[in-house]
Formats: sequence, C-alpha cells, structure tokens
Amino acid sequence: MALSQEIIVRVLFAARSRLSAAAWLVVRDAQAAEDIFQNVSVKALTKGVPFEQEAQLLSWAHVTVRHEAIDWLRRQRTGLVPLEVDVLELLEAEWAAEPTSGPRVDALRECLELAPAEGRRLLELRYFEGRQCEEVARATGLGLEAVYQRLSRLHRALKTCIERRLTTDEATFSSAPP
Repeated sequence: MALSQEIIVRVLFAARSRLSAAAWLVVRDAQAAEDIFQNVSVKALTKGVPFEQEAQLLSWAHVTVRHEAIDWLRRQRTGLVPLEVDVLELLEAEWAAEPTSGPRVDALRECLELAPAEGRRLLELRYFEGRQCEEVARATGLGLEAVYQRLSRLHRALKTCIERRLTTDEATFSSAPP
C-alpha cells in the first residue's frame, strides 16, 4: 500500500534537518538548502510514483536532494567546490537511522577515531548535532572563518585517510592541525 500524502509530508519534515544539511554540504547556502528541501518535498508529493515504505521515501529524498544541490551549483557557477561524492555518501551513511556497515563506513569510523579530539568535536557539533557553523563557532570560541577552514581541512584529511584505509589497510590521519 502506497504512503499517503500526509505520511509523506510527516516523514519528510521529520527528516528536514538531515535533508537540508545534506543540501547545505553541497551548496553552502542556507536559503538555497531550504529551497532544495522544499522542491524535493513537492516532487515527492507530485512525482506520481507511489512510495511503499518510509525508508524508500527517505532514500529517494537523500539522492534527490544531492542531485538538486549539484544542479543548483551548476546553475550558479559560484566557484564553490562541493565535498567529494564519496565523503557525502559516508556522512549520509553515518546519519542513517539504521546501523550501516561495509568497508567505507568502517574506514570512516576508524578515521574519525584517529582524528584529533578537537577536530572530532567540530565534526560532532556540525554534522551529528546538526548545528550551523555560526553555532559551532560560538560553542568552540573560534571565529566563523576558522571553523570553515578547520572543517575543510578535516574533510580533506578524512578523505585521504579513508582512501588509504581502503587501499592499504593502514589508517594514517594527516598530522595537519584541524
């Protein structure tokens, strides 16, 4: 039995923070991320293909948000460089309500453990607690630009660590400070 429009709206709005965060990771613009969430919500209600389960709806919504965000970037041609698709997928896997496993997720977990404590704290505040960068800056006593720079370095270091982990089974975390 297909999900009703009421259930679709309820499920999407319950996942609003995660979906908007996924869009923001790509576009780095809060208003654009909100617009993308709204567009995906409208598509879910009007696409004409019934969703049989909430998990199916959420999976579709995450993929659609990412595609919409990438399309937005292409239209804007702002010069912003989105996170690598692999990093986005790993973060989405961590956010998923159901436990996930596999070599990439295992590598992410191991690399997060190897990250400096201060870096892990920034990642926890930003992605796992869903705070905006301005809130992370206030919570840590850092300037906003410093938060952006440290998160950017952490993203690159995680990507490198994960790639090494997957290819050599030797996890090394960049020694650059977050």
